[in-house]
Amino acid sequence: MTTPTPSLTLYSHRNGPNPWKVAIILDELALPYNTVFIEMDGSQKASPYIDLCPNGRMPTLVDHSNNDYTIWESGAIILYIVSKYDTEHKISFSKEMDDDLTGQALQWLMFQMSGQGPYWGQAVWFSRYHPGDKIPSAIERYTKEVRRVLGVIDLELRRGNKEWLVGGKCSYADLSFVPWNWYTDMNFEGTAVDGWREEFPFAAAWDSRLRERAAVKANYEKRGAAVAAAPK
Repeated sequence: MTTPTPSLTLYSHRNGPNPWKVAIILDELALPYNTVFIEMDGSQKASPYIDLCPNGRMPTLVDHSNNDYTIWESGAIILYIVSKYDTEHKISFSKEMDDDLTGQALQWLMFQMSGQGPYWGQAVWFSRYHPGDKIPSAIERYTKEVRRVLGVIDLELRRGNKEWLVGGKCSYADLSFVPWNWYTDMNFEGTAVDGWREEFPFAAAWDSRLRERAAVKANYEKRGAAVAAAPK
């Protein structure tokens, strides 16, 4: 049975990592979609966007081929996409065939959402954008957490001598980490994160493999172009 081609709109942000998680997943599955960038000028907290996402954050996905079904929060969006459209399980796992792998993939997605995203976000804020004087204790705390999370990934890959986190293939569990990983090299020079590639070689090799994927390369370029084209 052929899955109908969806009609999707992704409400995104040019620089924020979470929308690019969803874009990478969509491109991995070769799903057509339209991107609408929401600027952080108050538009995200006003109609019409707030009518789609009461949290006023990006991303939000609207599936026009499913009665304009609307879903927000990047992890929830990823699970919706793979559940509905990854019928060949290119980047997901069949629950009926292997419930353990499904659970493991969910585990790593939850770890990305609860561990990587918040700690990277706070580390970026206090390292780059916090107004006024720097707060060394905050920078140290959150950059050390960045390093700890990278260490968890390294341990998992090392002890299984694995290339990917789950099931011997690149899945949404791996891909969900990509956009925040971009920030690792962009924002943390001169902090506790320095030298992570040497300390965690399995995580570094995993990150390099992810960066070589066509969907990841394409979205890295699209992100750069979107940032460059942002209203001044």
